[in-house]
Amino acid sequence: MANADPSRSRGDGKTSNVIPVSPERVDRSISEQNTPREQATVVVLADGSMPHREKLEELCGKERLFIGNSVGAVTRGTSDATVIFNWSGSRGLLRDVFLNCPKLRWIHNRSAGLERSLFPELIASPVLLTNGTGVFSPSLGEFALAAILYFAKDLRRMIRNQMNGVWEPFDILMAAGQTVGIIGYGDIGHAVAARVRSLGMKVLAVKRQAPPHSDALADEIYGRDSLLQILPRCDYVVVTMPLTEKTRGMIGEREIAAMRSTAVVINLGRGPVINEQALVRALSRNQIRGAALDVFDKEPLPTGHEFYKLENVLLSPHCADHTADWLDDAMQLFLEQLLRFQTGMPLLNIVDKKLGY
Repeated sequence: MANADPSRSRGDGKTSNVIPVSPERVDRSISEQNTPREQATVVVLADGSMPHREKLEELCGKERLFIGNSVGAVTRGTSDATVIFNWSGSRGLLRDVFLNCPKLRWIHNRSAGLERSLFPELIASPVLLTNGTGVFSPSLGEFALAAILYFAKDLRRMIRNQMNGVWEPFDILMAAGQTVGIIGYGDIGHAVAARVRSLGMKVLAVKRQAPPHSDALADEIYGRDSLLQILPRCDYVVVTMPLTEKTRGMIGEREIAAMRSTAVVINLGRGPVINEQALVRALSRNQIRGAALDVFDKEPLPTGHEFYKLENVLLSPHCADHTADWLDDAMQLFLEQLLRFQTGMPLLNIVDKKLGY
């Protein structure tokens, strides 16, 4: 993927209650004529083609579906709109459309992260907000696993020696028995934990508030105020926090200084959760072993950025969850949500707008 899509930001503040959605289930539900359904008028903020558009039209009815990437393009539907699906619209566009929808009851955000979707008027309103949590977690969990093995087996060194025709045996590390700290133990955090546990790794998890007991995946779970006590115990620090005012820069100079010199940072949440310049300095000085990064302060990462030059960085251009069917999965989740809305069932992934996740 040449350019990262900021609208695909992730958040991982809580465990998703999303359930797998199958096209067959959606098709079957659409065809059940005896199921009473509320007639929803849906505005979709999108600047291009979408998968399963025909299913969306069938659920809504073409006369109740309005798609566009400007206020003018969807203005015929705003007066009656009860639903907004923010497929790829900016926060500014979403706000402008929101202010023109007096009957609005629900907004669904394609991505999990909400920093591009929340604004004061929405937070203060009774309008429900849901997001795409759960759609991208499995692939992000696999990326974390790949990053751990990349550093444990020193794959960069192997590839460099292979390309240079050098035969140079060296020692590698076992992942089994090492400790993974997951900072942000929500849906992505659980996906990471499930995969590293299969390697025999120990899991320490940090979330906003510590629960009264642990679970089947994490050996220990702590509140955010224990972060500095957890970091020195971790061989790998996986950051999956959503971006809010309270999490911006939460991994900074002090937190990095608390890490082991052999620690590896893996960021799968949002770039600004980690103080980028503090991380660059630590990596440049070999204060920590390395970092695997899928998200950044500015995307695309500017040409000449220090991360491109550092040998101890594994850089992914915000595509760790860019599977062949990620757009299909995102649309299938909305179709499931819309069916729930129309039939009076509880919506999945309802966001606490004040917390921002």
